[in-house]
Amino acid sequence: MTPTPQSEVSPDTITPVALSDVELAPIQPQQSKETDPFLVAFAEPHDADNPKDWPTGRKWAVTDVLSATGFNRIMVSTIMAPALSLIAKEFDMNSAESAMALSIYLLATAFGPLIIGPLSEVYGRKPILHASNIWFLIWNLVCGFANSKEVLIASRFLAGFGASAIYALANGVLGDIWRPEQRGRSLGVYLLIPLLGAAVGPIIGGFMAGRTTWRWMFWSTSIFQAVMILISFTAFHETYAPSILQSRAKIIRRETGDARYYTVDERQHTNNLPLRVLARALIRPLRLLAFHPIIQISSIISGFGYGVLYIVLSTFSDLWTKHYGQSVEISGLHYIACAIGEILGSQICAKVMDRLYHRMTVRSERTHSPELRLPSIIPGTILAPLGLLFYGWTAQYRLHWAVVDLGIMVALLGMQIQDMPLTAYVMEAYPEHVSSAMAASQFMRSLTAFLFPLFAPSMYDVMGYGWGNSTVAFITILIGVAGPWVLWVFGERLRGKARAIL
Repeated sequence: MTPTPQSEVSPDTITPVALSDVELAPIQPQQSKETDPFLVAFAEPHDADNPKDWPTGRKWAVTDVLSATGFNRIMVSTIMAPALSLIAKEFDMNSAESAMALSIYLLATAFGPLIIGPLSEVYGRKPILHASNIWFLIWNLVCGFANSKEVLIASRFLAGFGASAIYALANGVLGDIWRPEQRGRSLGVYLLIPLLGAAVGPIIGGFMAGRTTWRWMFWSTSIFQAVMILISFTAFHETYAPSILQSRAKIIRRETGDARYYTVDERQHTNNLPLRVLARALIRPLRLLAFHPIIQISSIISGFGYGVLYIVLSTFSDLWTKHYGQSVEISGLHYIACAIGEILGSQICAKVMDRLYHRMTVRSERTHSPELRLPSIIPGTILAPLGLLFYGWTAQYRLHWAVVDLGIMVALLGMQIQDMPLTAYVMEAYPEHVSSAMAASQFMRSLTAFLFPLFAPSMYDVMGYGWGNSTVAFITILIGVAGPWVLWVFGERLRGKARAIL
């Protein structure tokens, strides 16, 4: 029997070390601890170190740390929107430069996950989370003390790079600790707080812009980030199974003096130098984007929806200040409708996903496949364009503010119901490389979130809110129907090909 330490394994620094000094035979398909006593793996059916077997309280603690961290990082992406005119005046910025100061943060979140996601699959989730937390704190503070537009724009980009870690890590960690039958609830709870971030940011920013210096937007969020760093160092545990097993194998080799003990991950990299392992991991998201239709299709669907969300977030305040004559502070309160729509969507979709999972697997005695997540998208495909049409034409004719808010609430509710099952689908289609897969998907999302707000004001000036949102709604229908249908019909075949070239 393989000795198994009973205490929790908590690796401090995991390196992709190859077992080059030990002659190891290739792993056979059915090799296990029973057939090979030197294989270090989780015990079945239960292992205290296996993140999927952790106590529920520890799982929720890890999920909550990610959720609160995500809230702050997403809130920072929009918090300065109401103060752009003040910042532009102080630093003598033109309209393009002020828009860049806001949106370059989102551009950084397109590229950051392409590096951070693969690193977490080499060194583990925990060290990457801590490093990104500190990086984000430093550059967000610099934003608050910026004395020129160049410093502000550069530090916003670097802060966004650190913030982007949450997009790659969050779904990877959730995939590490929660089983498929808990996917809806875990995603719903995780998203509950971050979804507030994008909407709460302009509300807080609006009041700060009107009552104090805009610099407190960055100082206050930095204070919150410092607190979250302290909490994460105590409450967040390593969740990446290969890192945990590698740490366990090192302990066994040290205690027994026998170098023959190994993990499956170590065996796979036996003949590879550490730099080669790292390089292969770093190009994985790009390979997924370039060669995997599942990632390409899901990225187009989620990317367009995310771009539409940021069209709303970046122009919503202008609607109320310019066309309804409201103050900056009051205009920020309308973002509550956005938050309500997204939160309702996430909680409704969480329950629908888990109930459909139970109905399609347990009750029907079918084996679960990722494609079974796709039917949950259907309600969102209907509600999102309807809400956009309603929002567009009520805003066009300047109807009562409550009616306009209702339209945007329905639109964002539908978008969230579209997005969550698609996220679950990608997580389950790439279970061994969730962070890399989500990093590849996030690239398109962040790119559209950066680009769409740049043309949104011109679109509304030329087409008005009615036809502008109608155009967006029609494209939403086209992408929202065609994309999931292709994945439903061809998904299993595409996944088979993906395994062959991954």
